[in-house]
Amino acid sequence: MAPPVLGLILAGGQARRMGGGDKPLLRLGGLTLLERICARLGPQCGAGLALSVHGEAGRFAGFPGAILPDPLPGRLGPLAGILAGLEQAAAQGIFEIVSVSGDAPLLPGDLVARLQAVRPEGGIALAASGERRHHTIALWPVSLRGDLRRYLDAGERRVGGFIARHEAAVASWPVDPVDPFLNLNTPEDLAMAQALDLG
Repeated sequence: MAPPVLGLILAGGQARRMGGGDKPLLRLGGLTLLERICARLGPQCGAGLALSVHGEAGRFAGFPGAILPDPLPGRLGPLAGILAGLEQAAAQGIFEIVSVSGDAPLLPGDLVARLQAVRPEGGIALAASGERRHHTIALWPVSLRGDLRRYLDAGERRVGGFIARHEAAVASWPVDPVDPFLNLNTPEDLAMAQALDLG
């Protein structure tokens, strides 16, 4: 039986292309993106969910899990949120986390199981749709947290650059009839998603 995973939702972006604000709090079909992500990811994560945020956490009141500020000062991007999740998991005695984007409301129900099935020992498992790899939708072992902190302390920010330092595997999903990792980056993306039958 696979070990329990902490699910980490990355919600620290600035949403510039959406006009600013918190993309996870945008509404899609009567629910926020965050509510949709929790409903899809929560049942897959035996260790519960956590939310990585930048700034005031109160705007996410009601989130069913730990709300994690970045562990390092400044806006360091998604890797800082992943480090927060790894450190939270370590404190809970959990050995791995799965990170997802806070603007991807169509996550597949087999995300965690398939990532766990391909992950290399001590390495990272990435999700892909079609030929596109999604660096922030991935399974990360807690054992990488020390190296990740050193990477950030050295001024590095690129998620792909950190992944390249470690063994990584990929699990891929089809993009038809809809990409399960669709990111809603613009008002046009949100309008397109509104037209889908989301159930």
